[in-house]
Amino acid sequence: MLAFKALKGAGWLVSSRFIGRIIDFFNLLILARILTPADFGLVALAMSLVMVIDTVLEMPVTQALVRLPTIDKSHLDTGFTLSIMRSGVIVIAVMAATWPFAAFNHDTELIPIVACLAIGPIVRGFFSPAMVHFARNLGFWQTFVMEVSGKLVAFAAAIATLLAGGTYWAIVVNFVTSYTTSTIVSYLLAPYRPALSLARFRDFAGFVGWYSAAQVVSALNWQFDRVMIGALSAKAALGRYAVASDVATLPTQSLIGPALQPVMAAFSMIGSDHERLRLAFLKAARFAMVVSVPTCLGLSLTADLATTLLLGAQWTEAAPILAILALSVAPIPYYQTLYSLCMAVDRTNEIFRLNWIDLVIRLVCLPVGFFAYAVVGVSLARVVLALVMFGFYLASVRKLLGIGWLRQLANIWKIVAAGLIMAAEVVLVRHLVAGLGLPAVIELGLVAGSGALGYAVALFALGLRLHLGGGRFEIYDRR
Repeated sequence: MLAFKALKGAGWLVSSRFIGRIIDFFNLLILARILTPADFGLVALAMSLVMVIDTVLEMPVTQALVRLPTIDKSHLDTGFTLSIMRSGVIVIAVMAATWPFAAFNHDTELIPIVACLAIGPIVRGFFSPAMVHFARNLGFWQTFVMEVSGKLVAFAAAIATLLAGGTYWAIVVNFVTSYTTSTIVSYLLAPYRPALSLARFRDFAGFVGWYSAAQVVSALNWQFDRVMIGALSAKAALGRYAVASDVATLPTQSLIGPALQPVMAAFSMIGSDHERLRLAFLKAARFAMVVSVPTCLGLSLTADLATTLLLGAQWTEAAPILAILALSVAPIPYYQTLYSLCMAVDRTNEIFRLNWIDLVIRLVCLPVGFFAYAVVGVSLARVVLALVMFGFYLASVRKLLGIGWLRQLANIWKIVAAGLIMAAEVVLVRHLVAGLGLPAVIELGLVAGSGALGYAVALFALGLRLHLGGGRFEIYDRR
């Protein structure tokens, strides 16, 4: 029944993230047709600094509480206090870094934008820690309510700002309002009386230590490309790259990532049974990749249609960037599954090691790609980086669970094969309909539908089946 309970929780999280991303996507469609790539580039550059500070100072309060055998009010108070302390440090860091950052980029407009964007992570520090009770019980409908309400209010606030002539400030308002609304709603769903205490700090110390170290490196990994492009290119180029990157990560952010959140709690419950944990990881990884492979390949092969149809003519130059970046995202769900495993078995040092390796390779590949082919070169470098890091993910799983490379590859090779069959079909269908003069929306629907059908048929022909029922959910191989 544990798998079915995790599936139910994942359903709420996937629904929450999916609906949230749909709201964000409609917001993007409206903003992209009114604002310019330069507007998006300016905010993306400011956002890169805020996200670096936010990520470096990330405090995994919920994750730390989820893995504890039992929690009481003093645990919640300690988590809340640590979050408040984090918000205070963010204020200091933003005040210290904003002016030098603006001076380095020769744009004083960045100062008020960064200051306003920082309000979001600061407010998040006041989030109700009592929400952890829902995560521990694998019940996530409250998370659904909280996240969707935040997105809806933020969407309304952004459109109102845009209609009032706020230009790129609509993006800023959307970001800050989402955090603020979610924080308020968290107290309505999980009432908590704030109290400052560090009585249970020892239960957080070791976990937070390695996690925080990993986050420092992750922050550089996630934002290095945008900072580099923003410093060396026009803001319009950064805007196109940032929007393409955000669209490329939609599959992992809206579907796979949320679906894997309950997996950490499930891994924690069976952590003492090594063989069961091995099988659970393989099933979770297979599920992640069965969604990732077709969505990333499909987005890459239809990037031109998606860009023209959804964003408008001024974003045409973003299409080849999106086509490449979509491929770089495909291995990420495997890392997300590994990440859940590391958090569940208290091996956050392994996350730190992987992030450090990623950073070293990134610091070499991305600048080489940029100086060779500008933004397109950076996108190609990210594909190379993703393939190399996938090898390290396989090695980490082997070290943690004793599952060999061949066993892991055998677990997903049919998914990759079905994806390649789907890709060939999509290319063929696009070639056949190219001369018919169909509207972009009809062509995209026809190509996507035929690709999805071809992928499903290929999986079935290769022997992969979906089992749902009796408290079990898995993608299994009948051969």
